[in-house]
Amino acid sequence: MKSITYIISFATCLLFAIGTAKAQTAPGTAKITGSLVTEQGKPADYATVSLLRAKDSSIVKSSLSNEAGAYTLDRISTGTYLIKATIIGYNKSFSSPITVAAGSTVNVPVIKLQPATNSLKTVNVTATKPLIERKVDRTVINVENSVLAAGNSAMEILERAPGVTIDKDDKISLRGKQGVTVMIDGKLTYLSADQLAQFLRSTDGNTIQSIEIITNPSAKYDAAGNSGIINIKMKKNRSAGTNGSFSANAGYGRNHKASSSLNMNHKDGNLNIFGTYSYNNNKRPQDITLNRTVVNKGVPTYYNEATDFTGNRSAHNYKLGADYDISKRNTIGVQITGYNTNFDANTFNNTLISPDRITISNVTTTSNLAKESYNNIAANINNRLILDTTGKELTMDADYSYFYNKQSSNYRNSYFAANGSTLNKLSILGNNLPTYINIGTFKADYTNPIGKTMKLETGVKFSYVHTDNDLRSDSVLNVMSSPANQVKGTDWSRTNLYIYTENINAGYVNFSKTWKKTSLQLGLRAEQTNSKGDSKDSTNISKINDRHYLNLFPSVFLNHEISDKHSIGLNFSRRIDRPSYDDLNSFTQIINAYTYQQGNPNLKPQYTSNYELSYTYKKNYNITLGYSKTTDVMVEVPRQIDALGVTFITRDNLAVQNAYNLNISAPFNLTKWWNSNNNLTGFYLGFKTNSPELQLNDGQYAGNVTSINTFTVSKSVKLEGTYNYQSGLTYGLFHIRSNYSFDAGISKSFAEKRATLKFSVSDIFNTRRQYLTVQQGNLNFNVFQKNETRIARLTFTYNFGNTKIQSRRHQTGADDEKGRVKSN
Repeated sequence: MKSITYIISFATCLLFAIGTAKAQTAPGTAKITGSLVTEQGKPADYATVSLLRAKDSSIVKSSLSNEAGAYTLDRISTGTYLIKATIIGYNKSFSSPITVAAGSTVNVPVIKLQPATNSLKTVNVTATKPLIERKVDRTVINVENSVLAAGNSAMEILERAPGVTIDKDDKISLRGKQGVTVMIDGKLTYLSADQLAQFLRSTDGNTIQSIEIITNPSAKYDAAGNSGIINIKMKKNRSAGTNGSFSANAGYGRNHKASSSLNMNHKDGNLNIFGTYSYNNNKRPQDITLNRTVVNKGVPTYYNEATDFTGNRSAHNYKLGADYDISKRNTIGVQITGYNTNFDANTFNNTLISPDRITISNVTTTSNLAKESYNNIAANINNRLILDTTGKELTMDADYSYFYNKQSSNYRNSYFAANGSTLNKLSILGNNLPTYINIGTFKADYTNPIGKTMKLETGVKFSYVHTDNDLRSDSVLNVMSSPANQVKGTDWSRTNLYIYTENINAGYVNFSKTWKKTSLQLGLRAEQTNSKGDSKDSTNISKINDRHYLNLFPSVFLNHEISDKHSIGLNFSRRIDRPSYDDLNSFTQIINAYTYQQGNPNLKPQYTSNYELSYTYKKNYNITLGYSKTTDVMVEVPRQIDALGVTFITRDNLAVQNAYNLNISAPFNLTKWWNSNNNLTGFYLGFKTNSPELQLNDGQYAGNVTSINTFTVSKSVKLEGTYNYQSGLTYGLFHIRSNYSFDAGISKSFAEKRATLKFSVSDIFNTRRQYLTVQQGNLNFNVFQKNETRIARLTFTYNFGNTKIQSRRHQTGADDEKGRVKSN
């Protein structure tokens, strides 16, 4: 903690020292200040202000007015000048001649801008962003413009994102690597992998504005996520007046789907109020086949397990917030978000046991009725303060989130002989797992421009997480009795209380410098982690895992523009992935009579060093070559108890992962009506470890291809098709086969483009499936999994209220892109 304090104290002193020095007018020069207003007397923000020599109207220097319409021009030599102000939709305006003396400060009278007589007062906003935007440090997918995104969940949209893959357990990979950090509106979710998957599957895609994929984040971001950050930005409107949109969706695959959403916004003067509500109901089946070969004392036994799973999820998501401009330089915002999700699942497993793959010796069936609920409410208060006209800015965020999740399940294992007769053996097990999570964070960021070519940023963040998992397990003691006479008792061998706390104190410093064709950014982030896991079993004796560590995470970004058409970039960053608190909990999660999952309290964080070299042609086509090395890499490791015929999955640290990747991004406007966005990623993942329990030195070359094609049939009709291919790959002990899919959709806008009707079909040929194998030591099994992926959807969207804005874009102190989300 002291190290962080020293860093932040030094950075703060440096910032104010530089700010003070820059604020002083250089000897022998003068400063000019003034302000601009519109004909209604409102501030004319972001207008171009030019200083002209009075004698020949030559431009001396230029600047922009801020949100208050104010401007400052410093380091001005003595002489006579004019001020010229220009902005779209208004006539050029000039000041009277002003005379500047050495060392003086001249206050120019207010300049009033008049509307251009040949411009329209208002215009309908019909321009749309491209579906995929390539920026210097990220790829942006503008989901709200996609036909195929309509009606899908956030998870289903991510499955189609360039370079993103999602495995059978809903774990997200980016360019072949797991360890992706998912943020919502620039904020960490602090959810476990399973909880995050539930949240993404219950989030309606119609409420999403865009998805940002950042493969190598700067020091300003949390250091978590070795393969990068995926930031999901939710819709928010800042147009004047009252406006909003309504969306309704119906879909069918093997079962029904339905969703609806309402977005509303009201802006009047300094106050902006916004809200979103969405409902999602989705019934989805899943078929899983697991074939295992278990060799005990030289004798093989073959287990053929077939599982039918049907789950029904209903989810309510909501958001309500407000921004208020206290002054022209200060905006405060509050926001309440939350969700309530219920998930009911019915699972039936049938296991055939054979000594030779032909003769059936025994049959075991497992049925499970599970009920799960996920509830969250979160509050945020934020403040953005513009300190002066030079661009100094302070932003602060305070957040609190409360989660209450409850999972209950009832397993009934029945055992049969080969002839179908019931064996005198039966087990009935129950689990009840309530989980309470409290999360508090505070974050502050300070920005100080140093002239026109340099910028210094610093910030702090403090977070605290407290989770309480109270697993209560029971079993029927007299299972052979009639159901009315059966007695349940606590199963102390599986009952577990797990309390986990985590506190992270972080600070960062970023310095950036721009030359004519070159830009450089240097960053350093420090994060101190204090975590404690306390597990209690039937003996009520605590097994405590207490950790304290401080890490530094440097970052370097260098970009050079060779010419107007060619540019290159080089960047480096160091990152960390901490174990999920679920993974640290040693309790057992039953799958069926012969398979289960278990946590690992000894799991350590993994550290990654990322290197990237990129080349961009015409600011549109991009090639990136990357390399990363991860130590203590966390992977799923299957293990087996041969004598019992039981296989279980846990997570463990392998020694090292080496990853190489080549990414090619190539958008083409093939014709006026055909636009194609193509992304090709080739990568190699290699894993090494040499522990007493596991020796591994394995890897494989793999690739991912995504092609998104948009066809403009007319001004109101658009077609969209997406092809996605993932080659076979190796991840840890798992060898995963290739898969591919094709999606297509059509949209029609009408009612002066207020209404849109979209029809789409995902995975038209029903080819998206997962098949993996493991052959290592005494492990020999394969898994086939088929989810419901071919789904037809019909979506209707209607925009209501004010759809017109002034022909210039008005940005307030709480603008999403610049302040509140703070995703840049």
